[in-house]
Amino acid sequence: MQNNIYYSWGRTTKCEPSAVYFPDNRDSQLCDTSHNILSIGNLRSYGDSCYNSGGLVINNKNLRNFIAFDQENGLLTAESGVSFEEILQLTVNCGWFVNVTPGTRFVTLGGAVANDVHGKNHHKDGSFGCFVIAFELVRSDGSRQICSKETNTELFYATIGGLGLTGWITWVQIKLLKIQSDAIITSGYKFATLDEYFQLNTRLEKQNKYTVSWIDCAARGKNLGRGIYFVGEHAGMQNDNIIHKSSRLSIPITPPVSLINKLSLKIFNCAYYRQAVSEVPKIQHYEKFFYPLDRILHWNRIYGKKGFYQYQCVVPNAGAKDVMGEILQQISKSGLGSFLAVLKTFGSKHSGGLMSFPREGLTLALDFTNSGNNTNKLFKRLDEIIFAAGGALYPAKDGRMSQAMFEHSFPNLNEFIKYIDPKFSSDLWRRIRNEK
Repeated sequence: MQNNIYYSWGRTTKCEPSAVYFPDNRDSQLCDTSHNILSIGNLRSYGDSCYNSGGLVINNKNLRNFIAFDQENGLLTAESGVSFEEILQLTVNCGWFVNVTPGTRFVTLGGAVANDVHGKNHHKDGSFGCFVIAFELVRSDGSRQICSKETNTELFYATIGGLGLTGWITWVQIKLLKIQSDAIITSGYKFATLDEYFQLNTRLEKQNKYTVSWIDCAARGKNLGRGIYFVGEHAGMQNDNIIHKSSRLSIPITPPVSLINKLSLKIFNCAYYRQAVSEVPKIQHYEKFFYPLDRILHWNRIYGKKGFYQYQCVVPNAGAKDVMGEILQQISKSGLGSFLAVLKTFGSKHSGGLMSFPREGLTLALDFTNSGNNTNKLFKRLDEIIFAAGGALYPAKDGRMSQAMFEHSFPNLNEFIKYIDPKFSSDLWRRIRNEK
């Protein structure tokens, strides 16, 4: 045990747990159940879903062992603290990839299950939970539950996307994707309006496994809704593994103020939109395609000491163009644009997780400097638009949504509550339940 203070990726607030427990191995016992408990990974959640202020935090940094790797069938079993980076270092050279990956490879297996993470291929393949075979869940009463689609089924689906509230995940078994190369074939397409985006998306998401768009949230007037649409596919055997240097920069300190402001946003977004992109396919290493920001360690520090928020929503396909247009209008009017704005489609395939965020529709993710009241005013207006459209917000990216918005976002909430471990909790859970 030790006391500690830690920050989530957004760094808008800090967590001061009463104690932090570092289990030596996956067979360790929960030695203190007198406090609220929460298990954490690499703290890549942006808000307070990974906080347990005043309670006990289980830090899984020592649970980084591989248990089994069936190279013939692509089945991998590993402890919950193993990161996607470590998985790919093991599996890619053996011809296997993770079926679903978020935009960073520094998430852990346990975190990927707890947040049911999604990637650029949701429109075809669904979320991470679709490829989870089984896991072990330790409950506060000391019991160890092996959960799968066939065993402890209700607990299995409550834990996928369950924000770590059903217990401590010690290991996970997943199904991998067969690949022939470490390369991705990718192309880029510019669009000048949201109408052009939807035209491109209708055509390209049928043809490509991976799709994602950057959208210029600083644009106004006739330029509103412009962006770049990227597609990708795993390269075949005819392409040799490409030479790749995984060079990384690092932001060494946190500046006193955010380096992201109106001027820098406008300069960056204009330059990014004007970059040379080609519809002619090109080859690049998978790291560059899936994890461009991972090349800059501690990039979250550029937002300064007050930190930043990521705001991710999903709205139903019906009326999505008008809703997204209104959202972009509000952001443009506020002057609080995002340099990292990602637009993509969620498909109909669902993991079954009771609290899974991805659902069929259009999703937009944006980063905003913490500008206090101005940021909160914008978020309140965006919440109103999304609520009225029947949309939802992503808890893994959240640090401020209301109880009403949370309940609106997750219609299976009452069913999920049945499976929460009575000793597991988080700052997010207590905030949206109005509990102290």
